Amino acid sequence: MIRRPSITALLAAAVVGVYVLVVVGATAALSDAAAACSGWPLCGGDLSNPAVLVALLHRAAAAVVGLLVLTSAVLGWNRVGRRVKAALGAALLLYPAQVAVGAFVATGDTFAGLHLVVAMSIFAALVLALAWQLEAETGTDDAPDAVPEPSLAEEPIDDGSVAPTLTGVDRLKATAWAYFELMKPRLMWLLCLVAGAGMALAGTPTVRTVLATLGGGVLAIGASGTFNHVLERDIDKRMERTADRPVATHEVPVRNALAFGGLLAVGSLAAFLSVNLLVAALGLVAIMFYSVVYTLLLKPNTVQNTVLGGAAGALPALIGYAAVAETVGPIGLALAGVIFLWTPAHFYNLALAYKDDYERGGFPMMPVVRGETETRKHIVLYLGATLLSAGVLAELADLGWLYGVTTVALGALFLYTVVRLHREQTESAAFRAFHASNAYLGLVLVAVVVDALAI
Repeated sequence: MIRRPSITALLAAAVVGVYVLVVVGATAALSDAAAACSGWPLCGGDLSNPAVLVALLHRAAAAVVGLLVLTSAVLGWNRVGRRVKAALGAALLLYPAQVAVGAFVATGDTFAGLHLVVAMSIFAALVLALAWQLEAETGTDDAPDAVPEPSLAEEPIDDGSVAPTLTGVDRLKATAWAYFELMKPRLMWLLCLVAGAGMALAGTPTVRTVLATLGGGVLAIGASGTFNHVLERDIDKRMERTADRPVATHEVPVRNALAFGGLLAVGSLAAFLSVNLLVAALGLVAIMFYSVVYTLLLKPNTVQNTVLGGAAGALPALIGYAAVAETVGPIGLALAGVIFLWTPAHFYNLALAYKDDYERGGFPMMPVVRGETETRKHIVLYLGATLLSAGVLAELADLGWLYGVTTVALGALFLYTVVRLHREQTESAAFRAFHASNAYLGLVLVAVVVDALAI
């Protein structure tokens, strides 16, 4: 008996296939190819010209992906729900329109923007179909009846161990390490990459600008992290993953931590001011947003804390761009949009892995309030939005092949781990998707820097 292919696998393949077309259409390569290849559906250009080959391969890929979308609809029509049918139907209706617009682009170099918009619409429809299908196949009614209240009376976690008494050099080393931990150093590499990508997109920065911007960024992250440790110290004591933080364990007194954070903030603003006033203003907003708006207002009070909190990670993109261009600009905003939309797709995986811990701390994280099924669906949706925003960035910044290959390959890997998360629904699967999200953004940012500086 021949086994029919999984509708989920077909939809995932169609999503990746359409995304390839979106990225190729957004990069400079396709516009060059359209100019070299004047005919349609065949090409009147010289086949020895690489741009002509790009155009022909793009059309062949579009035909293959179109068949894949059609196959997904035909084989899955009687196996999916109404929402999935509606999304698939929209993709099928848009595909011929996309082909027609593509023909106009090839023969008259018009409607290029519309061509990309329709492709993105098809991609969005398929992402919706995939998210709803995964929800139908793997979802459970696990949403709580009521929003959990913070466990304010719960005793701090105590593993029964006794901290050793240190003296001399060992005590000095431990204290230095504790202050280093206050700065949340694990966040620094990625946020510095974000700022670096912003600078590269804005132009070719001087060494002094790079050092001042990244140095100020490291200090700003350290200040924000330190204030976060102080403000969440009581909650940290109730959560396993944070119970050993320096302020929660009193290894660093609150007064000392506040002074340390203030010193870092002043140093950060001084470094940013040496670049320009806009960078300093954005740096101050970043510190205040993470320390006050996110930590005190968003995180403990709304299920949308992760989504809205994505602004904290997006601000370094604007800081980096403004350091060179002295304005935020559409390209800087586009890069910030990628980071903003990536944050929920990234952090919801961690929220799933630490769901019980967040519930113990009283934080209204998505899995705690809406359930794991809804959270997994939102990961797919925000991943799709991230990939679309990455396509917009490619179009605005005129990025090239390295960026295109990276966002497609790592985006497909990220999607694969998220599909596996739906299937396995385990802590290890959540961590796998979390690490894939880090790999996606980190390598995409490196590709942005290389492509932007090579132009």
